[in-house]
Amino acid sequence: MRINVVSDVHGNTAALARAGDGADALVCLGDLVLFLDYADHSRGIFPDLFGTENADALVALRTARRFDEARDLGRRLWDGLGVDRAEAIEAGVRRQYAEMFAAFPTPTYATYGNVDMPGLWPEYARPGTTVLDGGRVEIGGLVFGFVGGGLRTPMRTPYEIPDEEYAAKVEALGEVDVLCSHIPPEVPELTYDTVARRFERGSRALLDAVHRIRPRYALFGHVHQPLARRMRIGATECVNVGHFAATGRPWTLEW
Repeated sequence: MRINVVSDVHGNTAALARAGDGADALVCLGDLVLFLDYADHSRGIFPDLFGTENADALVALRTARRFDEARDLGRRLWDGLGVDRAEAIEAGVRRQYAEMFAAFPTPTYATYGNVDMPGLWPEYARPGTTVLDGGRVEIGGLVFGFVGGGLRTPMRTPYEIPDEEYAAKVEALGEVDVLCSHIPPEVPELTYDTVARRFERGSRALLDAVHRIRPRYALFGHVHQPLARRMRIGATECVNVGHFAATGRPWTLEW
């Protein structure tokens, strides 16, 4: 069996359409939405609405961790736009979802990232795409467990949930061979982003599950430029499958 795995697609529809080539299935670990591209500030829902100069300013504030000022800038821009914020963002997300879900090969097994909007996925997931969050599926004799979303941060992205709720989803999986999540286990080497120069939030519940159930693999994304892309914890190979938006290359699992 050959499974291609992607995460942090962030609007890279062209590469997503090729991500399943040569594989028996595609696994997607979320973050389909591109709100703002930190490498190219002209791409995403935010610059589509407010222009590249305002995107430059927002990125500078967020990168400096001046989150209150970033939110103040956002409020001023939205007030000046004169449209409902939630409706405008949802319209942008819907345009992106229509393209990306159409690009998924069959079969695809997918879970949500922290910037995704789970409530919209049922409208766009076609036959052949299975959405899992706190659920399991058997692929080629291995049991894959999926946990979507992220934990709460000052960024306040759309699908951040309390630690207790996240831990309950991990617990509900039981024993799995491959533990799939958007965010990594809470290990410094896996959560530190070397370009943003900050720790992203990892999950203690995921780390506990790695120690307790000893899956063959723990696969995740979220941290775009991690200090360590791969490390072994006991019997488990922990792998950041990569920032797919930037590389356009899936990570491949074969057995």
